[in-house]
Amino acid sequence: QVLIRPSSKVIIKFLTVMMKHGYIDEFEVVDDHRAGKIVVFLNGRLNKCGVISPRFDVCISDIEKWTTNLLPSRQFGYLVLTTSSGIMDHEEARRKHTGGKILGFFY
Repeated sequence: QVLIRPSSKVIIKFLTVMMKHGYIDEFEVVDDHRAGKIVVFLNGRLNKCGVISPRFDVCISDIEKWTTNLLPSRQFGYLVLTTSSGIMDHEEARRKHTGGKILGFFY
């Protein structure tokens, strides 16, 4: 397991997306009356995850360009975007036909 500190709402949403796709098992938020910690239980599927700083604007037509730059192949891996309808992966953003700012990626 891995310890992440400090915790934030954005990190929790990012981990929720990773958990939804089965890249991590589960995570628990430890409230220590300070910034907080997150304990993540890994299952060995995650090869790499990273954050994109600054959070670039990504329109729907640019999602394909970002996936080719960041992900190893088209078959697996996800970009995480923050959109006006919440934090989601790039496939869900494409289904909802919404762009946003890029947070990071994992595969």
